[in-house]
Amino acid sequence: MQRLKNTGIIALIFLFFFPFGKVAAQETSEEELKAEIFFDTAKKLRRNNPESALILLEAKHTEFLKEGDTLNAVKALLEMPYIYGQHVDYTKSYDTLWYALFLADKANNDELKASVYNWLGRLYSFFKRKEEALEYLKRSLEINRKLVEKSQLKKTDLVWNYYLLSATHRVLNQPDMHKVYLDSCFLNYAPTSKQLPMPYLHFEKAFQKHVENENKEALDLLKKVEPWFVENRPSYLVLVYSDMGDVYNELSEFTESEFFYAKALETSEKYDSHVDFSSLVHGKLANLYESLGQYDKALQNQKKAREIDAQFFDGRTVINQNLLEIKDEFRIEKEKQEQLLQAQRLEKLEQADEISMLQRVILLGSLVFLVIIGIIYFKYMRSQHLAEKRLIRRNKQLEIKKGKELLALKNKELAVSALKMVEKDEFLNEIADRLKGAEDATDKPEIKQVLKSISHNRNDNWDEFRLRFTAVNEDFYNKITSLYPKLSQADQKICALIKLNFSSKEMARLLGISVESVHTTRYRLRKKMKLERSVNLEEYISSL
Repeated sequence: MQRLKNTGIIALIFLFFFPFGKVAAQETSEEELKAEIFFDTAKKLRRNNPESALILLEAKHTEFLKEGDTLNAVKALLEMPYIYGQHVDYTKSYDTLWYALFLADKANNDELKASVYNWLGRLYSFFKRKEEALEYLKRSLEINRKLVEKSQLKKTDLVWNYYLLSATHRVLNQPDMHKVYLDSCFLNYAPTSKQLPMPYLHFEKAFQKHVENENKEALDLLKKVEPWFVENRPSYLVLVYSDMGDVYNELSEFTESEFFYAKALETSEKYDSHVDFSSLVHGKLANLYESLGQYDKALQNQKKAREIDAQFFDGRTVINQNLLEIKDEFRIEKEKQEQLLQAQRLEKLEQADEISMLQRVILLGSLVFLVIIGIIYFKYMRSQHLAEKRLIRRNKQLEIKKGKELLALKNKELAVSALKMVEKDEFLNEIADRLKGAEDATDKPEIKQVLKSISHNRNDNWDEFRLRFTAVNEDFYNKITSLYPKLSQADQKICALIKLNFSSKEMARLLGISVESVHTTRYRLRKKMKLERSVNLEEYISSL
């Protein structure tokens, strides 16, 4: 268990990368303000979407280099190791930091070099390279002290250096030196917009209280800072909850201790953060369960801790120790690579105009092609539309023609039916006349009934004719009744017969009246319709 504690404790290192990249405040120009907004955006994005933040930083780093802005180019690089550290990719962190140091040396910017040394110190402390780690952290502190003497920095800016040294000594289990540098933090602290947030210092103070066996005070501090980290940096709660578990364990409140250890692991999994630190938490849980006699759970957590150690720490020992050997050959190779990159960039810049011109030509050609295709497509669609309109018009004309032919056919059938009805009426009239001429025939009830039936049948025939005519010539009938609502039934009969092209003689025969009576009825009909003498009655009625 103790070995797991010693091994896992180094996982705390990258939890303190948040403060890095601190650069002295200067008068803010418009470009500096844009850069500051960009870095604030990148820091917010890396909490929820680190991969997107990394892509954004890499692109912006390249852009800064093209613009000759070495300061912000290095600042972009210094944001990347934080993301690499979250994913336990320390090889990329190492390469990025040495490249950043190379740029800072080339720019002869001491403040940038101090920031890079801070990162390198933390990276070396992670690999338990105590001497190298403290050397780089102290080198950063000395550089910034000289900048304070030159009034390029304020004393409050040294809090970042003291904080990193304090946190590193805590991780390396050196509480005395941890306290010395933590006291320096509080001594020089002054709240500003760019200052280290106070909850980080309170967290370190809680650790110191725990070391001094003042566990209740330590617990109060941890509870005090918890809401701030929940709001501003929830992934850091892995540390907070782990320390709360330690304090409750010291107070023999084992249920609470177990709860906060589990909460630390849950937070690590939720935010995919401080994965390697979970080995330490599993080790603490294994010790807790062992002291409670719950050996199955203790064995499970011990096994989990070993799996994480094998995944992150063993490979780190074998592969990355050689990687962290600082050699002049590496620096020389990096310089050569940078010179090669610069030459390539210059070559690309020289070709930029040609590429831009080629892009414009391709774009113009594409636009012309699209316009031609659009015109062809428009003409095709227009011709299709006109063809469809012609087809619809032709079909409509055919339908109208068929309708007229069908109407004429039905009217002919009506005319034939009317003539048959006339013949039938004449035949019935002849029968009625014969019956009436017979001696004493009118006195017989049977004869009276037949005569009455003949008369009734004639009326039914006219009603049937009117219904059939109305059904066939519905539009005509509706127009007549709407235009001339005062027409009598006799007038409507005349109109129907004129519509069927009956002559005056046929009308007289059909209606059982004289031809002169038909002419009189037609004359009265013209007056009711208020037609002028120049208007032909047959043509007018046929047009309705």
